[in-house]
Amino acid sequence: MAMSAHRNHVRSLYKRALNTSLDWYPNRLTWRPIALQIRAEFEANRGEASPVRVQQLLRETEDVLEEYRHPLPYKFPTAPGGSKYERNQWFEDNQTM
Repeated sequence: MAMSAHRNHVRSLYKRALNTSLDWYPNRLTWRPIALQIRAEFEANRGEASPVRVQQLLRETEDVLEEYRHPLPYKFPTAPGGSKYERNQWFEDNQTM
């Protein structure tokens, strides 16, 4: 099933909103109500039919995401840029079996 560019863009914004909120609330118990609030805001505008209003909502969402972007985003320790990324790379490369 082919998805429209608009739907992909909205999904991307939704995912970015969730990831941005996770940067501020890394504990899942405190983050979950925020995620539900984000979902409710996206669902409230789901049926918007006016293209002008849709573009305005997209711009507003982009602005809010830029405003709330964390200065030091959370990275998983083993992800690229994390504190444990490739920590044991030399040992893994030089193991003999």
